[in-house]
Amino acid sequence: MIPYGRQDITQADIDAVVEVLQSDFLTQGPMVPRFEQRVARHVGAAHALAVNSATSALHIACLALGLGEGDRLWTSPITFVASANCALYCGAQVDFVDIDPRTYNLCPEALECKLQIAEREGTLPKVLVAVHLCGQPCDMQAISVLAKRYGFKVIEDASHAIGGKYQGEFIGNCRHSDITVFSFHPVKIITTAEGGMALTNSAKLAEKMALLRSHGITRDPEQMTHAADGPWYYQQIDLGFNYRMTELQAALGVSQLQRLDQFVARRHELAVRYDRLLAALPVITPWQHPDACSGLHLYVVRLKLGQIGKSRLEIFESLREQGIGVNLHYIPVHTQPYYQRMGFQAGDYPEAERYYREAISLPMFQTMTEQQQDEVIAALHKAIDA
Repeated sequence: MIPYGRQDITQADIDAVVEVLQSDFLTQGPMVPRFEQRVARHVGAAHALAVNSATSALHIACLALGLGEGDRLWTSPITFVASANCALYCGAQVDFVDIDPRTYNLCPEALECKLQIAEREGTLPKVLVAVHLCGQPCDMQAISVLAKRYGFKVIEDASHAIGGKYQGEFIGNCRHSDITVFSFHPVKIITTAEGGMALTNSAKLAEKMALLRSHGITRDPEQMTHAADGPWYYQQIDLGFNYRMTELQAALGVSQLQRLDQFVARRHELAVRYDRLLAALPVITPWQHPDACSGLHLYVVRLKLGQIGKSRLEIFESLREQGIGVNLHYIPVHTQPYYQRMGFQAGDYPEAERYYREAISLPMFQTMTEQQQDEVIAALHKAIDA
């Protein structure tokens, strides 16, 4: 089976982890700060907070921005559920903005229309989570303009997008957002096995997120409510969580980060070749915005089902039977049973639902060979033509 995604682990990665295993610290040592500093420096952000998953990063980002009961968070319906669930963890409400038919990201025009209505109704969001689907950044400049006009905060869910660029600068610099979140899950561009990171240019937000990821506990005298009893002393000054990243994960991340540019470049080579090989097939290949350079975590095609004369399920099952590990990213969040119990219904976001009916994620990973790619194309030909 050719998987849709796969990590690339070298002997150097293994050696980095073993070195930590043989050190004095398996957690809360020097490696996590080193990983944070290197990611922050690479993307051009002032602060980076490593955590145990991107979901945890989204949660503490929302809390740091003050999201709570009575507030609203908006995001895209085409995303993993964590982009919306983070609002519910905080007691806030969730709503969605339909997608752009070319980028599959949250549509700025649809956002503006929805904001105009929300302003009249007194239901403006406090936070917007802009999801960079497949690694292609949203139109962050347009979103930033709207954020200033309507007074909401912006989190970039860049779980797919480390190594990508927007307007010539690395995603993660938070030029147009308050906080950016990365994921380091094994199928992502670089991995720490599990793990995530929140980046910001605000010292205040960074301090708050650092507190929240470790039980709300501090040893900083300036944060304490009264003087320490002794060198052992700490205070819990907030309700936090155990969202810390281990030294082992950080060591793997430091090692992987050295090959980030190489990984993204290889993914672009594969995407260009996919574009060429798929040109004669009844599919829509990914469109790249001229202002953006995608991290290319995923390569999603949309099937022209009217021309094919088969269902998406038939194509999907045929590919799986031929050993091609295709997948689907994502089922629209508002169609999930949990969200439908909140009142969302099929038909609420027609562009997202149209995308869902046609989309298939083809295998995309940096160690993929041209022979494997040829196998994917041949299998897709067979699935369509059989």
